[in-house]
Amino acid sequence: MPKIGIIGGSGVYGVFDPKESIKVHTPYGRPSAPVEIGEINGVEIAFLPRHGKTHDIPPHEVNYRANIWALHELGVERVIGITAVGSLREEYKPGDIVITDQFIDFTKKREYTFYNGPRVAHFSMADPFCPEMRKVFIETSKGLGYDTHEKGTYVCIEGPRFSTRAESMMFRSYAHIIGMTLVPEIVLARELGMCYVNIAAITDYDVWAEKPVDAQEVVRVMKENEEKIRKILQEGVPKIPEERKCGCADVLKTAFV
Repeated sequence: MPKIGIIGGSGVYGVFDPKESIKVHTPYGRPSAPVEIGEINGVEIAFLPRHGKTHDIPPHEVNYRANIWALHELGVERVIGITAVGSLREEYKPGDIVITDQFIDFTKKREYTFYNGPRVAHFSMADPFCPEMRKVFIETSKGLGYDTHEKGTYVCIEGPRFSTRAESMMFRSYAHIIGMTLVPEIVLARELGMCYVNIAAITDYDVWAEKPVDAQEVVRVMKENEEKIRKILQEGVPKIPEERKCGCADVLKTAFV
C-alpha cells in the first residue's frame, strides 16, 4: 500500500490517475470520501478529497479524525496537505505558493485528538511540519520558477465565514496566511506519528486590504493555482525519500503520560 497520502481538492486529479477506490471504516465515522489509490510519476499515492468528491462538505464539518485514521490504516506515513489560503501580508501575493512552517489555531468546535481518554497524551507541536518534505517542496516550487515562500505562519479559523476587518487586522500581527482546514488535520497526523507538509496556494488578500473577500474570486484564482500545484506534485513527489529520517514519529516516544 502507498506510504504517501495527499489530502486536497479536485485539482489533484490532473496529475493523479486513480486505479482503485477503497472504502475505509473508522472508529470515528466515515471519511470525506473513499480513498483513491494511484500513481504520480511512478510513486504510489493515496488520495482523499477533503471536502468530498463533489465539494459538499464545508471546512467546519470535515471529519478530520476519520480522514487521517483512514490514511493511517492503509499504511500512509507521509501526508501532503493542499490548501487554498488568504494572504495577510502585502508581499505574500495571490498566486504565490507557501510551504508553511508554523500555525496558529483559532478554530472553536472541532475534534482535535484521538486521545480523549482513558489514555492521556501530550504531543509536541513546536515544529509541526516535516523538515524533509518541506525541503523537497520548497526546492521543487522554486525550481519551477514559482514565487515561493519557505516561511509562513498559517492562522486557521473555524469558517465557513470569512474574517471581519477587525479580525483580519488582528491576525496580521501574528500570521502570514489564513485558512480554514489545516487544523486539526496536522495535529491528528502528528498524533499517529505521520509526517505532514502543507502546500498553500494564495487566492486573495483577505479583508484587511480594503476589498472584501469574494468566494467567486477565490475560486477563480484557485483554478489558476491548480496547474502550479499539479506541477509541484508531479516534480516533487518522486523526490520524497523512501526512508524517513526526519524524526516526525519520535514524538510518540515522549507523548504518553
